Amino acid sequence: MNIQEIAKLANVSPATVSRVFSHHPVREEIRRRVLEIARENHYHPRFSTRQRNVVIITPYDAVFPVQSCIDMLMMALAQVLPKREFRLEILPINNLSRLESIQFCGAVTLGVEVSEIADWSRRFSVPLIVVDRHPATQKRGDNVFFVFSDEEQAMELAIDHLYRGNCRKIGCIVHGTPERGNAAIRYAAIEKALKRRALPIDRMIYYAGDSSDKYVELTGKLLQSGADALFCPGGNAGLMALYSFALFNKKTPDDIALIASEQTAFSSFTVPPLTTISPDYRQIAESVADLLDAWLDRREMPRTTKLPYHLIVRESTPVAR
Repeated sequence: MNIQEIAKLANVSPATVSRVFSHHPVREEIRRRVLEIARENHYHPRFSTRQRNVVIITPYDAVFPVQSCIDMLMMALAQVLPKREFRLEILPINNLSRLESIQFCGAVTLGVEVSEIADWSRRFSVPLIVVDRHPATQKRGDNVFFVFSDEEQAMELAIDHLYRGNCRKIGCIVHGTPERGNAAIRYAAIEKALKRRALPIDRMIYYAGDSSDKYVELTGKLLQSGADALFCPGGNAGLMALYSFALFNKKTPDDIALIASEQTAFSSFTVPPLTTISPDYRQIAESVADLLDAWLDRREMPRTTKLPYHLIVRESTPVAR
């Protein structure tokens, strides 16, 4: 299959097909027809290796506490992709119509659900790389790929560290709701890790919702249940936990140990410094660049790339035994 054959099937000129694949303006019904024929025939246009513009798609508004993770991912991508000679353009999710009028060889989403771009494979023939979203929770397309961190492994890392530090009533506050992001995967993995060690589960795990409003209330409930450790994956929950402990006159780690998600801006500067779990942001960015290079070179690409978390041990947890 080539451009001339697609043009014949679509009843348009080869130049029009080329304009569609280059994202130049054409009538919408023609664009749809050309892309549909290309998809049905498993045709992907061969981009020039000089055409290395990558669009980073972000949420329209800053979203607490996901924004801090987005910032760290963005920093890693900004360091890695230009070294591979990619040029970056940042595009809020509410301005996707701009994609119809620019040339780009791929797109990367940060903090965006694939459901918000459900028609990607119909509209665009370039890859969409979804970062930090587990593929089990997302709709897929022919040219949609996933680079994500191993949430199950991260939950196991944290629970195991607390357990080896002699913590036996580990409370957990998972940021978010079961319907969005990776919250449900984290909740299930925490349950599994606690059960494996015969630790209490009932009234020891809570969802925090999409804001910080519930952290004080939920921390109080866990303290009433006798929690000797708190694990709170997601966003800036470590700060909220320390604030909550101060309100309840609890010291860390003497009265209660704490593990949170790594925030490079402050995790090592709190009192005490926070033990954290952290995605490998640099490796995430390298994996994104590898996928983009493979697409341009027409090499086989893995649909999913799963990367491990790291545990950064500081003074907010007891020494593991």
